[in-house]
Amino acid sequence: MKKFEDLEVYKKAFDFSIAIYKLTSSKTFDLNIKNQIQRASLSITLNIAEGFELQSNKQFVRFLYISKGSSGEVRSLLRICEKLNFINKNTVEELIIESEDISKQLSKFISYLKSSNID
Repeated sequence: MKKFEDLEVYKKAFDFSIAIYKLTSSKTFDLNIKNQIQRASLSITLNIAEGFELQSNKQFVRFLYISKGSSGEVRSLLRICEKLNFINKNTVEELIIESEDISKQLSKFISYLKSSNID
């Protein structure tokens, strides 16, 4: 792999971030929640990119764990948005499934990197 843009998990996280931004672009959205969910969704993508560029598996794994944590943060924020009627239940469920899939991909990637002999 020569660049982070080739990673399937990065592509999925990138599309997910765009979907979150589009969904929260409404002016009726609570500003604090809007900012937090946008930052958390970006964190998934940006930490994959940053970790990759460090060119150390140990550091990359650390950043992938941060991405995984941000994925959980987004899911929690989505549930809050659902309860506050900012986002409808079906949309929340679809996005949570996407976020869980990203998290699973990150877990598999972390396991792979930790078991490889490359530092």
